[in-house]
Amino acid sequence: MRSNLWTQQAIQLIEADYMRSADTHLIRLDLPASLNATLYLKDESTHPTGSLKHRLARSLFLYGLVNGWITEGKPVIETSSGSTAVSEAYFARLLGLPFYAVMPSSTSKQKIQQIEHYGGICHLIDTGDVYQASRDLAAKLGGHYIDQFTYAERATDWRGNNNVAESMFRQLSLEPSPVPDWVVVSAGTGGTAATIGRHIRYQQIDTKLCVADPENSMFYDYFVSGDASVTTNKQPRIEGIGRPRVEPSFMPNVVDDMVRVPDAASIATIRVLEKMLNRKVGASTGTNVYATLQLLASMPVTDQPVSMLTMICDAGDRYLDTYYSDDWLAQHDFDIAPYQAQVESILFDGQFGDNFAKPASFASSHKGK
Repeated sequence: MRSNLWTQQAIQLIEADYMRSADTHLIRLDLPASLNATLYLKDESTHPTGSLKHRLARSLFLYGLVNGWITEGKPVIETSSGSTAVSEAYFARLLGLPFYAVMPSSTSKQKIQQIEHYGGICHLIDTGDVYQASRDLAAKLGGHYIDQFTYAERATDWRGNNNVAESMFRQLSLEPSPVPDWVVVSAGTGGTAATIGRHIRYQQIDTKLCVADPENSMFYDYFVSGDASVTTNKQPRIEGIGRPRVEPSFMPNVVDDMVRVPDAASIATIRVLEKMLNRKVGASTGTNVYATLQLLASMPVTDQPVSMLTMICDAGDRYLDTYYSDDWLAQHDFDIAPYQAQVESILFDGQFGDNFAKPASFASSHKGK
C-alpha cells in the first residue's frame, strides 16, 4: 500500500511557501479627469517567480499531488519555454523532484537560464509536436506530464482558495467603485480567464469579462466562429499569451467579449506604461491595457464613472533584448510609433484619437457570423 506521508509533507511544503508570501498589489493608475474612469492593475509580477504563472504552477502541483499523479522521486514534465516552466521548476525544487521543460531548440538562452536557475532541465527539440514530445519523455522517464494546457482550467478552485479573482475583488472592496465594469485578461492556457469568469458568475458579480488576444492566436478565431479545430502555422509573438491552436483549458462560454490586439500596439503600450509606473512590464501587460483602453473608448459617455481592471502579468526585465530593444523591433519590422502616440494621448491627455476603438476589433458584434 502506498504511503501518503510524502504527499502530505509535499502539500505542507507548498502551503507553507504560500503562507510566507504576501498577496500581490492592486495598483490604481491615475488617469486624466476627462476620461471619468479608474484603471486598476493587478500586479502579478511580484510573485517569487515573477509572473502570474506562479499561481497556476502552485495549483497544478497541488492538483497533481491530491490526484496521486505526482509522487516521491517522480520527474515532472511540462510543455513550456516561458513563465510556467520557471514557476513549475520552482515548485519541483521545493519538493525535491526532477523537472523537465520541453521546448523548441530556438528558445532563447535567457529563458533557459531562468528555468535552470531553479534546477529545471530544458529538453530541446528541433522539430515536431512539443505536446507529444512531452508525453513521450514522461513515458520514458516514468514521470508525470503536468500538461498546463489541459488542466489549467480545472486545477484552480474558481470559488475561492486565494485564486486571482477572489484576490482582486477583495482588494476592490473599499474602492469608490468596488465592482468594475470590465475585467480584461489575456489567455495563454485559458485558465485565468476560466477562473475569473466562473468566479464572477458564482459570486453573482455584475462585471463583464473580456479576453485580449494577440496576433497569430486562435482563441479569438474560435470565439468568433465556434470552430475549435482552427490552427495556424504562425507563432504568437507576444510571449506568454496566445496559442496557434485552441487549448482545452480555454472556456469561451464564460467570456463576454474578446479583442484582438495588434502586436505593435502591445509593445507600444508597455513603453508608455514604463513612464507611468517607473518600471518595465512584459508585453502581455501591454496587450491587456490596450484592449482595456479600446473597451473604454467604446463605452457610451455618461456621468457615471467607469471602473476597469486588468493585469500586469510579468516584469519587463525578461524582455530587455526584445520588446525593449529598438534594434530588435527594427529587425522584426515593428512600427510602434503610431500606437505609442495613441496610448500617450489617452493616458496623458485623456484624448481618444479618431477611430481608436474599431468595432471590428470586438468579437461579440459578429460572433458566429
